[in-house]
Amino acid sequence: MLSAKHVLCCSSGNSSSAPRSSSGKRRRPVVVQPKQPPIDGPESSSASDKFHTELMHDDKHKQHVAQQQSPAAQAPVVLIARPLPRVLLLHCGGTMGMDAGESFEQDLDGHQVLKRASGGRYIPAQALKPGSMLGEVLNVVPELKAIADVHLRIVFNMDSSNVGPKQWVQLARILDTNRDHYDAFVLACGTDTLSYIAAALSLMLVGFKKPIIITGSQLPLALPRSDARQNLLDAMCCATAAFSPPHVNLQEVAVCFGGRLMRGNRTQKINSSAYQAFDSLNYPHLANLGVSVDWDVPALLKVNTVYRPRFKLEPRVIRVPIIPGSDPRIVYGDLAGRGVKGMVLEAFGVGNMPDRADAGWLPWLKAQRKKGVLVYLSSQCTVGSLHPELYRSGSAALRLGVESGPQMTAECAAVKLMLCLSYPDLPLGSPLAGEL
Repeated sequence: MLSAKHVLCCSSGNSSSAPRSSSGKRRRPVVVQPKQPPIDGPESSSASDKFHTELMHDDKHKQHVAQQQSPAAQAPVVLIARPLPRVLLLHCGGTMGMDAGESFEQDLDGHQVLKRASGGRYIPAQALKPGSMLGEVLNVVPELKAIADVHLRIVFNMDSSNVGPKQWVQLARILDTNRDHYDAFVLACGTDTLSYIAAALSLMLVGFKKPIIITGSQLPLALPRSDARQNLLDAMCCATAAFSPPHVNLQEVAVCFGGRLMRGNRTQKINSSAYQAFDSLNYPHLANLGVSVDWDVPALLKVNTVYRPRFKLEPRVIRVPIIPGSDPRIVYGDLAGRGVKGMVLEAFGVGNMPDRADAGWLPWLKAQRKKGVLVYLSSQCTVGSLHPELYRSGSAALRLGVESGPQMTAECAAVKLMLCLSYPDLPLGSPLAGEL
């Protein structure tokens, strides 16, 4: 931008009122500089010095005027607005997508609660229109328009307890198809199986290298005091973090809920009614959202692998918690005979279990392994690492071919079993997307 002094100089240089000679021709402007003392020596100078000084200043003035009259200097300053990042918002149902009027009622204390035995009412997805729904979302959360160029797609609108491997694969394929067309992705899902969805997408889309943020709410968007508004806003801020200071390059599947951003495959639902319903107890939060967004950059996933999507899952998997005094031969029976392909065995502590023969656990494990059941040894503890080799029973289980490794959440272990059963070259105990 030109200063006032520069503009004035340009104007006077082009002015038609410049002095003219008697012949009518414009005279070359000569700038007479005030007397300047020399750098060294007395204040007075000779006539020759004055002549050279004036000549030097005259040349500098001509250069200055020429620069100010150049097209580049006279061109107007144009501010180019950077386009907003493109974000695809996938609506998958859950509390956020409930019909609030038909699903909730006030209790005696004035709290909004689900109508008894209703489970909430969901408008069929085919009856919902993306344009109208996006308009409603932007009406409630107008700040989204300043953060991103949001596009909405309705995938399905159902209770998350009905969302399983079939729907996880559907979501993964949609994300894969749109990977090159959007800068980031936000999914609005139900909370009951949200951790399973997050784990599945992280393992099926290894190397995706773009933010996939999953969120939801404890109350529908239309209700007073709903957490849906803030969760959507926080999720969109995290999804577009690379486009504004401090320019955080998030490249993983994450869950944004209750002011926390967490690695998706480390997240569990820990509270059925609080707004901070999710936590990643065995891994640091990726960010905490308060007055500012405090990022834990070292905790972010470093993606160094080539993108390799996988769309097959074997759903015949079961979680088996070890209960003191129970005989698995009676309680669980022949899993392989019933078609079970994989088992997450939830042991005590670091990987311990009853080792007496009459307890039945080791003989039962041996029989199931012989019949081809893939077993991952997990723990009933939420925090801490696994070391089954420290106990006789754990060591015996490892010798039977039971796989183990650093602690995975039970939800993630079950999903990873589904994936590894479909892709036998993938080892259960090796990390794919920061789940171990």
